Amino acid sequence: MLMNMKDLLLVAYENKFAVGSFNVANSEFVKVVVSAAEEQKSPAILQIHPNEINLVTDEFVAYVREAASKSKVPFVIHLDHGATIDDITRSIRNGYTSVMMDASHLPFEENMALTKKAVELAHMVGVSVEGELGTIGSNEGSSEGGADEILYTNPDEAAIFVETTGIDTLAVAVGTSHGLYPETKDHSIKIDRLMKIHEKVNIPLVLHGGSDNPDEEIRQAVEHGIAKINLSTDMKRAFYNQLRATLDENPNAYEPDILMPEATKAAIELVKKKMDLFGSTGKASLYKLGEI
Repeated sequence: MLMNMKDLLLVAYENKFAVGSFNVANSEFVKVVVSAAEEQKSPAILQIHPNEINLVTDEFVAYVREAASKSKVPFVIHLDHGATIDDITRSIRNGYTSVMMDASHLPFEENMALTKKAVELAHMVGVSVEGELGTIGSNEGSSEGGADEILYTNPDEAAIFVETTGIDTLAVAVGTSHGLYPETKDHSIKIDRLMKIHEKVNIPLVLHGGSDNPDEEIRQAVEHGIAKINLSTDMKRAFYNQLRATLDENPNAYEPDILMPEATKAAIELVKKKMDLFGSTGKASLYKLGEI
């Protein structure tokens, strides 16, 4: 079933689990997330970055909506890191049920103004909005963007930002980055800062760059307000590592029904483990049936 993010994450926030938000840039990844969610009886979020929608085109969203709507577990279709109002309106027209307005690179007041405009547009049609305060880091290999240096979220500013914009969820910068971390880079989640933000803000918080962090840090983050965890790199790495292995074993293979099944299976197993870690496994039963 298809929901908006506000309704999906309210249940997660109140019951102290997090919902995985997985980047789906092709039909194989849609299959991975839907299959894993149905096996685990878990809610899940299918998210598409502007770079990815440019790759797969607008028509792809109809396929994603069909897959999510037919499922018996709750799904959201979410715009990941929309940077402009055009990104927001394009996504709403395409049938997303949630959008992210990421103006975190702008000064505080400009970020608030642009995010508030996105909220006004999206809320008119029942679409929820994620904002971002502070900057998420970026590692080599990621095409999702981010900053060279992390600007941590200020708890007091977070309270003002949420109140002023009317956002439904807030992405916070607490030490994580997109992509694969080099061994020399500190990517620990700053739990003390997260706790302070959680004290000031009473809406679900979002962790970007959720790949590659120790399990215990993820569990602590969920205890302190994180209700959505973005995950792209780990899932894609599981898929493509297995695909490379299959190609090595079958160098002359070219048919998708030979190449894809084992890669898809590897990614499904990874996503299932993440759902266990996030605490969302078995939580689909907490949601009422419905569709927007």
